Amino acid sequence: MRHYYKLSLTVAVGVIALILQFGLHQPGTAQVIITILGSLMTLSMLIEMIKTLRTGKYGVDLLAITAIVATLAVSEYWASLIVLIMLTGGDSLEDYAAKRANTELKALLDNSPQIAHRQVDGQLTDIAVEAAQIGDQLVVKPGELVPVDGHLIQGTALFDEASLTGESKPVEKKVGDDVMSGAVNGDSAITMVVDKVAADSQYQQLVKLVKESEARPAKFVRLADRYAIPFTLVAYLIAGIAWWLSGDPHRFAEVLVVASPCPLILAAPVALVSGMSRTSRNGIVVKTGDMLEKMATAKSAAFDKTGTITSGQLTVNQIVPQPGFTATQILHLAASAEQNSSHILARSIVKYASDTPLSPVDQLDEVTGNGVTAQIDDHTVKVGKLRFVAPNTDLTPLAQTAIYVAVDGQYAGHITFIDNVRPEAAATLQALHAEGVQNVMMLTGDQRAIATKIAQEVGIDTVQADLLPADKITNLKAIAKSDRPVIMVGDGVNDAPSLAVADVGIAMGAHGSTAASESADVVILKDDLSRVVTAIQISKDTMNVAKQAVWIGIAICTILMLIASSGIIPALFGAMLQEVVDTVSILWALRALRDRPRANSQLTQLNSQQVH
Repeated sequence: MRHYYKLSLTVAVGVIALILQFGLHQPGTAQVIITILGSLMTLSMLIEMIKTLRTGKYGVDLLAITAIVATLAVSEYWASLIVLIMLTGGDSLEDYAAKRANTELKALLDNSPQIAHRQVDGQLTDIAVEAAQIGDQLVVKPGELVPVDGHLIQGTALFDEASLTGESKPVEKKVGDDVMSGAVNGDSAITMVVDKVAADSQYQQLVKLVKESEARPAKFVRLADRYAIPFTLVAYLIAGIAWWLSGDPHRFAEVLVVASPCPLILAAPVALVSGMSRTSRNGIVVKTGDMLEKMATAKSAAFDKTGTITSGQLTVNQIVPQPGFTATQILHLAASAEQNSSHILARSIVKYASDTPLSPVDQLDEVTGNGVTAQIDDHTVKVGKLRFVAPNTDLTPLAQTAIYVAVDGQYAGHITFIDNVRPEAAATLQALHAEGVQNVMMLTGDQRAIATKIAQEVGIDTVQADLLPADKITNLKAIAKSDRPVIMVGDGVNDAPSLAVADVGIAMGAHGSTAASESADVVILKDDLSRVVTAIQISKDTMNVAKQAVWIGIAICTILMLIASSGIIPALFGAMLQEVVDTVSILWALRALRDRPRANSQLTQLNSQQVH
């Protein structure tokens, strides 16, 4: 807010000076108050510049300070006032643009769930969201926000997840489906079981990400600082030669006024925050601005398998009954026994059997890490691991993910599961290659045979399997400097260290773990792998626009300096010309805000495939 105060003070002093000079005919007094203001502002800028220099960074502030001092020294106080207004106005605009950049995400802060309806023995009690515990049954009424992450155990409803994923179309949820905190329930009440406490739920994690992105300023905001030293030297050289040849110190001030670095200071931040706003609009949280630069120049990408290349949501593959039992019977009993469980396999079974009414459970005993025993339709049903379900069998557990079922002590059969490849995975990898990311690999803890099969299906050549989290870090660090920056994409807790080590860590945050989202530099809110390509494309567009805006400002300022060195541009008029340069730079930088389709883009083809 201090920039707003400085701008307000500068404008107020300018109004008073206008009244004094043209209304009360006291130009001397007007000059005095402008000189005092300019001196105070210059001192403030000088202190900030010294702090910047101590960090080892160089900026364009020295040129601005010199322009103000020079104009005051030759009594061009109105030109000095205009330069001050431009500088304070530029800082204020940067603050405003930064606040606007994450408008779509900041709405989360104003709509955070506060109350939950806990159901105990059929009675509803209102509790604070923070008081909800894992395993609690909550009722979400029509039009209410889902308070915490969980899964449905009763009812069917449409949920608006636009604030979480950017998807405007309501999503239908049935028994067994996951629901995310912050989603808006439709027109029918549902009952859910809490899977995560409030602090770990999706909505609260997004709020945390918003606060974190605000607290970590972008290192790349002052793009003009890269050109600060040569531009400042050129400006001093032209101004000094003009003074020396003319013998008039006014000429020095006139050159420096048009060399004021306001356009350079404004161009990069406006482009950068516009690009970050664009990523937010596309369901992507970019925590720091320098990540846009790294993504724009990325040469390598590494992907986890489960939950990243694959959906991470197991589905029923086969139901294999034993003689005397049917597949329908096994599915019905297993789903009935698991209908109140939060285990991923249990939810997959219940979802698969959602078209069939489930039987009530008269008694349920859960053995942690093994399975459940339930009384269903006068039968004792066991569902879980083979040794738990049928301890005396000679069968060997399958090599793939499976659960086993026994009825009244007799082994009845098993159900196998499969983790499907994301439908957009292959096209996403093709689009990455088209964007210049040529070195693509898979880093996974899964078995090599499974990983290789998935990699071949989506078009990944390099596979490193059977890896522990430390092994993934070793592989990432081994990537040659010539193949960097490197992007790591993952979603699980075991991916968190890898995301932190990579040049750019991207978390699939829609259904991923809290640890992954916290460690990542970029979080994709929508469960869509193609958003990785979207993030890279937006980053490239943003950096191109930012650099173009800076060079346009440099070119115009250099031309104006050469003209001003001849003495045909008075200091006051030169200061006014800077407003035109500011406007051109800002308008060009704002182009980074617009979504622009790319001709013959692999991503365009991918989106078309998904629509159809």
